[in-house]
Amino acid sequence: MTVAFVFPGQGAQTIGMGKELAEAYPAAKAVFDEVDAALGESLSNLIWEGDIETLTLTRNAQPALMATSMAAMRALETEGVTINKAAFVAGHSLGEYSALAAAGAISVADTARLLRTRGAAMQDAVPVGEGAMAAILGLDLDAVRAVAEEAAQGEVCQAANDNDPTQVVVSGSKAAVERAAVIAKEKGAKRAVMLPVSAPFHCALMQPAADVMAEALAGVEIKAPAVPLIANVRADEVTDPDTIRQLLVEQVTGSVRWRESVQAMAAKGVTEFWEIGAGKALSGMIRKIDRSLTCRQFGTAEGVKAAVEG
Repeated sequence: MTVAFVFPGQGAQTIGMGKELAEAYPAAKAVFDEVDAALGESLSNLIWEGDIETLTLTRNAQPALMATSMAAMRALETEGVTINKAAFVAGHSLGEYSALAAAGAISVADTARLLRTRGAAMQDAVPVGEGAMAAILGLDLDAVRAVAEEAAQGEVCQAANDNDPTQVVVSGSKAAVERAAVIAKEKGAKRAVMLPVSAPFHCALMQPAADVMAEALAGVEIKAPAVPLIANVRADEVTDPDTIRQLLVEQVTGSVRWRESVQAMAAKGVTEFWEIGAGKALSGMIRKIDRSLTCRQFGTAEGVKAAVEG
């Protein structure tokens, strides 16, 4: 059995996530304390006792999901499961930062600050209401790329997330994305669902945010990860710190190649994926990509105990 550790992205957030981990494991509680200190505010209080609308704001959701993933990672370490259990790490969009923190490439405090900056920059890149994203269900990547190209009509419309064989997300100008949803249905998509997001992530409209992240990442120490990262924009492994830095900038406007990333890890011998943090969205995608792969979730104290016992 060869294992990869994977880390969820935006959309997995829930009020109360990570609380029982913090109560059961002092090392997990220390992660939330470190993130609070790095941001100069009690993000943990928002995560555990706040309202979902505020938590879902991009600037809050990104560091909050990383904190929860790292709390789960520290709980696993308390039980004797270290990063070296994994052959690879990977994360979906912001989850790539969690993966790098888990692999020791970036400190938790720096990761929290980077994600706060990233979330704010992505939110500010496009005025609210001018961008949109839609999940196209039932068409493959090539078909959705063709739909996006037809829908653009001089505006931005791109395939942003290649999640699994049944789901590709398009992102761009609101009118163009709405056209893409209609065209996709005409081309045989089962459904085209407008997503409740505050900005059009992973498309050319995010270039202002990419510029912000280039400057922010230039000032942060990045070490070689303890195990290779399968990078979103490359769907292949990377360990060089300078390359990682550049790919994190490219990731802001580039597509999340999740389907290819999972296939790449499977081709390298990975048979089991541990989803570390909130929810189980990645496990659902992975099962659709390859039914032979095993998925386990580690976002609760109970899940962590199960890892040790089984």
